Amino acid sequence: MIKTVGVIALGGMLGALARFGLGVAFPIAPHAFPWTTFAINVVGCLLLGFIAPLTAGLVRPFLGTGILGGFTTFSTYILEINRLVRAEQLPTAVGYLGATVITALLAAYLGGVAADRVARGRLRA
Repeated sequence: MIKTVGVIALGGMLGALARFGLGVAFPIAPHAFPWTTFAINVVGCLLLGFIAPLTAGLVRPFLGTGILGGFTTFSTYILEINRLVRAEQLPTAVGYLGATVITALLAAYLGGVAADRVARGRLRA
């Protein structure tokens, strides 16, 4: 149990630092579509869909719950929708709301499909 919490904490720190770095490198204008957060969440879902079925032991909580949990930021997603609504950017807010949900779910699914193909390739070898 202690090891699991430790690897999750370490992974979470690394994921959050990566997200912070991308936020600094690609800042979002106040009234603009939040492309950085959108990309972070979609990529995180793709990777989670890929690694979840392929990992076990302490690797899964380190990568999934830790790194990708710290990397993705659906709380920021909600805050950005709120910011856009308050700035009266309703079309952008609604577009961001829908595009994130649809694209993130599709990315997670495609990650799982890719993982399945990798796993089948392993079984054949």
